[in-house]
Amino acid sequence: MKALLVGAGSIGRRHLQNLKALGVSELGVVETDPEQRSAMAQVLKTAQFPSLELGLDWSPDFVVVATPTHLHASHALQVARRGCHVFVEKPLSHVAEGLSEVSELVERNRLVSLVGCNMRFHPGPAKVKALLAQGLLGKVLFARVQAGSYLPSWRPGADYRANYAAREETGGGCVLDCIHEIDLTRWYLGDVREVVCMTGHVSSLEIATEDVAAIVCRHVSGAISEIHLDYVQQSYERGCQIVGEGGSIFWDFIQKEVRWFDGGTGQWTNFPQPAEWEVNQMYVDEMKHFIDCVASGRPTALPIPFR
Repeated sequence: MKALLVGAGSIGRRHLQNLKALGVSELGVVETDPEQRSAMAQVLKTAQFPSLELGLDWSPDFVVVATPTHLHASHALQVARRGCHVFVEKPLSHVAEGLSEVSELVERNRLVSLVGCNMRFHPGPAKVKALLAQGLLGKVLFARVQAGSYLPSWRPGADYRANYAAREETGGGCVLDCIHEIDLTRWYLGDVREVVCMTGHVSSLEIATEDVAAIVCRHVSGAISEIHLDYVQQSYERGCQIVGEGGSIFWDFIQKEVRWFDGGTGQWTNFPQPAEWEVNQMYVDEMKHFIDCVASGRPTALPIPFR
């Protein structure tokens, strides 16, 4: 297979290394910065291109879009127009404009696509989903899902005010940045019928985006979910609580475990995260899933358009 990566930033480099480890025989990189492009090409021995059009002329089997958020939709559109299967990093876009055309082209050209919500491949959320699929909670009533951290601590030594997260035009703001929790909530509880959201820039952080968001959803099933997202917590917090008529499920990212309370027996069961598991594994599993779907022609876990 021939794979073209668009964007040589940190997530792009991770994807390229994983593609190589997964045995993709020919790799190409599109990067407008000549120094970054050359450095990556030398380390991983890839073909290199200064523009997406030139990269697409190389006739890849699929394309991985790992550019900044505000470029995702336009790059996905270029790829779809050329009839290539496409993996797009989350979020698909920071605005709705242009998304319908991307979706129509993906459907019309029968392209395999995946939006890169890698947390579905983390053992914690995956175990939560598996327990729900077993029906252990009975009827699911509500969920609380949260993710919070301190934006200035993301990249020590770098000025957080220059981060994409600080500007609306580059796709910043905790709603889009922490979109994994929105995706996981829909994955757990199903499609949403109604949504209410309150956001604000409530801290002293010098950014032009929201730093706190509270989202409440009513799902088609009737269950209600509360999603909390923020840039302001000094401690990193992430996890969920899902309550049903038959018990509860909790996931704690920091404690690295899922817990299930069986309301019938009054007993707790703990599911620790495998000790040998490493963060990069979810990115490997995500990319392997996409490649397998490209090879077989079957839909991915999170295609464009969303179902």
